Amino acid sequence: MDRIGVIGGGLMGSGITEVCARSGLDTVTVEVSQEAAQAAEAKVRGSLERAVSRGKLSEEDLAGALDRITFTTDLGRLGDRDLVVEAASEREDVKLDLFRTVGALLEKDDAILASNTSSIPIVKLGAVSGRAANVMGVHFFNPAPVMQLVELIPSLTTSPETLERMQTFVAKTLGKQPIEATDRAGFVVNSLLVPYLLSAVRMYEAGYASAADIDNGMVLGCGHPMGPLALSDLIGLDTVRAIGISMYDEFKEPLYSPPPLLDRMVDAGLLGKKSGQGFYPY
Repeated sequence: MDRIGVIGGGLMGSGITEVCARSGLDTVTVEVSQEAAQAAEAKVRGSLERAVSRGKLSEEDLAGALDRITFTTDLGRLGDRDLVVEAASEREDVKLDLFRTVGALLEKDDAILASNTSSIPIVKLGAVSGRAANVMGVHFFNPAPVMQLVELIPSLTTSPETLERMQTFVAKTLGKQPIEATDRAGFVVNSLLVPYLLSAVRMYEAGYASAADIDNGMVLGCGHPMGPLALSDLIGLDTVRAIGISMYDEFKEPLYSPPPLLDRMVDAGLLGKKSGQGFYPY
């Protein structure tokens, strides 16, 4: 698989685009508007330039990576792709519409359509795609160019061949470490991580401690590289909330239910680092 499509050029989509281009793959990234496409290109270029400044990438490799990427607003450009990774907003209705549309666009019978979703059932996406055997979850972590883990999530209808091809692609082509998870909300990492993040929000909401003290407690006391509230800001409070809702809808466990403070912050547009304000200012 050397012709890759990415749907969405936000935090995750731009990172996946960069990973693929740096791995020598022809990559088409689709955004909803020309302005969003230009913003995605700026994100990728900025990340590559930082890699050059740190000695992780040569100027020649930077130029080569950019040459391999096409930013567009036309979903039709995905028709000839071997693999398309959807990294749109964490909304089930949006993803279902995209899988219906792109599933019909793909020209190759064995083309794989994957989702970078954190929590939405893969089997639902496969069911509307018209190619359920070739649909699975491929969950990267932020920042995608740095983080080595990729969760692979086959659904009940994903073929063994599709899973095997993605295991090889992630490990050999991208040079990352795949782990396999079952198709249940949260998969492996978020099933453990999100209740922890929501618990920190509840602690802050109840006035047990300040945001800085909660985060410092976990960084200095448990050796975590980042505290839970700062990590929530980095992920995006809307994304944390959406994952929590999806997991609560599936399991009905109170620990997955977003606390009222998180709901209010999302409603107010305080989404964390990407909006300039969350539990901390940016």
